[in-house]
Amino acid sequence: MPTLRPVHYLDHAATTPMRPAAVAAYAEAASVVGNASSLHGSGRRARRRVEEARESLAHHLGCRPSEVVFTSGGTESDNLAVLGQAAAHDGDLVAVGATEHHSVLDAVAHLATGRGGNKEIRLLPVDTRGAVVPDTVRELAEEAGPRLALVATMLANNEIGTLGDVAAVAGHARAVGAAVHTDAVQAVGHVPVDFAALGVTSLSLSAHKFGGPLGVGALILDRGADCLPIGFGGGQERDLRSGSVDVPGVVAMAVALEEAVREMEAETRRLTALRDRLVDGVLAAVPGAIANGGGERLPGIANITFPGCSGESLILLLDAAGIECSTGSACTAGVAEPSHVLLALGADDASARSSLRLSLGYTTTEADVDAAIAALGPAADRARVAGLGLARAGVSAS
Repeated sequence: MPTLRPVHYLDHAATTPMRPAAVAAYAEAASVVGNASSLHGSGRRARRRVEEARESLAHHLGCRPSEVVFTSGGTESDNLAVLGQAAAHDGDLVAVGATEHHSVLDAVAHLATGRGGNKEIRLLPVDTRGAVVPDTVRELAEEAGPRLALVATMLANNEIGTLGDVAAVAGHARAVGAAVHTDAVQAVGHVPVDFAALGVTSLSLSAHKFGGPLGVGALILDRGADCLPIGFGGGQERDLRSGSVDVPGVVAMAVALEEAVREMEAETRRLTALRDRLVDGVLAAVPGAIANGGGERLPGIANITFPGCSGESLILLLDAAGIECSTGSACTAGVAEPSHVLLALGADDASARSSLRLSLGYTTTEADVDAAIAALGPAADRARVAGLGLARAGVSAS
């Protein structure tokens, strides 16, 4: 029987393993029958579990329980925030950071169509770190005034980990009555998040990014924010989100966040040290490699460009060596695209296709990091040779 190669999982930004406490909470809640919308005893007990989870999330996120709207995850939360708040606003201008996740960018693009409301879209440039510059929003707000309906700016970038000055952006946008949404999917559970202090009208999160289950998340929506539903049914969540609440999912999500927040300070120190060890080791092992991002950022994300290599080739070579990571770029219908985040930072098309995202989490060890460092040198050499061969044959490596 063949010996299985150990797997070193460095793709926590895509999804992180469920925490054992969250698994136990999920299993326990799933073993009890009850629809939280039912009026009988089983339904009331399920509703109690949901409301306890809501209160726990609110406590850790600096918001009121009534502002927590349970959803199926980050994509639904982003869509609801962007489409719902833009539709409820009289303004016809929507501004969005150039490095946003596609669940925000594509929702904003929909607003420019006839079906989406014919909004004017303004793409906000980013600084060298990949964050929206608050003064850019101030100038836009002064120019547009009440025409500005919505500004979307992420709290932490999912590809390079950059933390944005969301509070400053929100202050300028809300001064003219605009709604402000922040995608905090990568941030929640990894850095302190205080909804009230940020001053935004909405914030999205997803449980599987901090050790909860896949398929459950939340939108934190200010009680004073105007937002229209984008789906219809029973209106279970503030008449904004319909569908039976996933009781085991929200219970497990609350348990995972509580544990992540409790361990956050120590984990930040540990992961920052591991990330720096990883980046320093890779740059030493692979001549010409370039680290992307910088400044204030998430402790667990490293994004590195390997000139002359196809990111997809590196993924396959590393996977064969037992290292699991990602390019961080969007793939649509199986066709890999260059990272829009790196393009927004000024990278050319080839560089944007030659980058890897290696992301760490609560299960990451020194052995995982050292294995990645050891594997990346030979993988980059092989990927460059393959790329040169394709180039000589006149075939694109992408």
